[in-house]
Amino acid sequence: MIQFKPFNMKKIVATAFAFSIFLTACIGTDKDKEVRGSTADTGKLAISTEKPTAAATVEIPGLDTIKANNTILLTGNDRMQYSDTLFKVKASEKVKLTLKNIGKMPKKSMGHSFVLLAQGTDFTNFATEAMKARDDDYIPQQLKSSIIAHTRLVGPGETDEITFSVPSKGLYDFLCTFPGHYGTMRGKLMAE
Repeated sequence: MIQFKPFNMKKIVATAFAFSIFLTACIGTDKDKEVRGSTADTGKLAISTEKPTAAATVEIPGLDTIKANNTILLTGNDRMQYSDTLFKVKASEKVKLTLKNIGKMPKKSMGHSFVLLAQGTDFTNFATEAMKARDDDYIPQQLKSSIIAHTRLVGPGETDEITFSVPSKGLYDFLCTFPGHYGTMRGKLMAE
C-alpha cells in the first residue's frame, strides 16, 4: 500500500512564489520598453520603440491633447525633474523657451540645462559625451552639429531664455546635460 506524506504548506507557497518571480522575469512587461519621460499633465509615460526620433514609431500618450505653443516656460528642480517633458510647437516658426532653476542646491552640484537634439542623434552617446564637457557647460563641442538649440547651465534662482526654430516637422529629443541628469531630465518636442 502507498502512503502519502502530509503536505508541507510552507514549501508549496515558497515554490509557487519563486516560480511566479521566474515567470515574471522571463516574460517581461510593458515597463521593459525604453522610457522616454513622463508628461506633467497626464503623468503617463512616453514609451518609444527602437527608433526614438521617428514620429511614426513612437507612441506618446496625451500628445494628441496638447496644443502647439511656441512659448515655453520650463523649470528644473533639486529632484532632477523638469516641470514638463512633452511639448508641441509649430515647425519653422520662432520658439521662445525660458528655463528656470527653481532648486536651492548649488550650480556645481545641481545645475540644469535644456538641449534640443537634431533628429537621428544617438541620445545615449550624446549624453555620455556631454558629461565630459564640464568646461563648456556640458555642451560637447565635437557634437555641436547634433544640437538645434541649448540654454546655458543655470544654478538656483537663475533663468536663461533662448529663441530658436525647429527645422522640420517631427519628433525631437531634449535633455539636461548636467552629469547624471539625462536619466530623468529628458523629454520630447513635437514639431507640426
